[in-house]
Amino acid sequence: MSLREQYRLPSLSDIPLGILFTLLIFLLMCSAFFSSSETSLMMLNRYRLKHLAKEGHKGAGRALKLLEKPERLIGLILLGNNFVNIFASAIATIIALRLGGEAAIAVATGILTFVVLIYAEVIPKTFAAMHPERIAYPAAAVYTVLLKLLFPVVWIVNHVTSLHLRLIGVKSGGNGDQSLSQDELRTVVNEATALIPQRHRQMLIGLLDLEKTTVEDIMIPRNDVSGIDLQDPLDDIEDYLENTHFTRLLVFDGSLDNIVGQIHTRRLLRMAMRHEITKERIMEQVKPPYYIPEGTSLNKLINNFQRDRRRIGLVVDEYGDLQGLVTFGNIIEQIVGEFTTNPTASISDVNEQEDGSFLVKGNVNLCELVRLTGWKLPTDGPKTLNGLILEHMESIPEPNTSLLLAGYPVEILQTGDNMVKVVRFLPKLRKKQKR
Repeated sequence: MSLREQYRLPSLSDIPLGILFTLLIFLLMCSAFFSSSETSLMMLNRYRLKHLAKEGHKGAGRALKLLEKPERLIGLILLGNNFVNIFASAIATIIALRLGGEAAIAVATGILTFVVLIYAEVIPKTFAAMHPERIAYPAAAVYTVLLKLLFPVVWIVNHVTSLHLRLIGVKSGGNGDQSLSQDELRTVVNEATALIPQRHRQMLIGLLDLEKTTVEDIMIPRNDVSGIDLQDPLDDIEDYLENTHFTRLLVFDGSLDNIVGQIHTRRLLRMAMRHEITKERIMEQVKPPYYIPEGTSLNKLINNFQRDRRRIGLVVDEYGDLQGLVTFGNIIEQIVGEFTTNPTASISDVNEQEDGSFLVKGNVNLCELVRLTGWKLPTDGPKTLNGLILEHMESIPEPNTSLLLAGYPVEILQTGDNMVKVVRFLPKLRKKQKR
């Protein structure tokens, strides 16, 4: 007599079909839980998770702790998921044998595969991917308990896995480098449309662009630089001081090629209003000029300004020739934009017309134009619109000349002094460039 016959030990075949079906449904629900929780935990936004954990969110804290060792969490999930799937397969086989004999096993296998695929894998994982936090935080509480109960088994599985990975030259453990590059961070900022106002996003992008933006991109061109010419009559100098809106001015002798230095307006304004100003007094207040190479990044420029306590610098090329002027205000405007509520008026050289076209001056800075208008113009070459047009045409165009610039229809309206002065942009008629 066998042991089972002697002690009448129960078997799965003795369990009623109703209980077996109930057990099978329960196992499928467990499989759906493991599948959905795995997806939801891996889909969590790590930065939002850290923020919520710092704010005291218990579910986020548990999830963050579990994700600190992802190999342990994955081992636990797969251990549970494989166990319930194998157990469910065994139950389905028993049900098939009792209902239709051995011939029904193949049918039961096909049905179970379809049910597991749809109801225990695809649907739960899809829902978890769409709503990760709704599943991840409650699941984290369950896994925290399961990890304590099954820690020895999980530990053995992880160590066996690590051993095999080492054999093929792969080191396991750790989260890897999860830090964001500047380009990745820029993408995150651009996509945070619902969380960060557009104005703030532009400012953040401006900060991120400081490293790749050079002094040459934001400087005031030499042709637009003005100041005090020591060769001018004193009356002209006094009038200039009384009417200027600049707080810091250049002082030069005859031309900008002979820069003497720079001076703060308030030091001379009172003397100018009293007509007590002299060229000797001007020279007494002059501060030596501060030169900046044109290729200097804005990050470096800010550090230099802060270190040397400067707010204005002269931009020079590799030959030492003056190219323009840059101030601390230019840096601020690069980050926050010019102080106006009208985007097209942010640049005085851009004027929108009633027909949807734009009149743009040729000396406008390309980077500033692109940043404020959103036009897709190349900024890795010439710094001004005039330079871009001349590079494209390889000659100085005549007025009324039309061209296609980066896909934008452009009409030359005015030229002079060997440069394009005014053009008409038609952004609504832009044609996409073929690659």
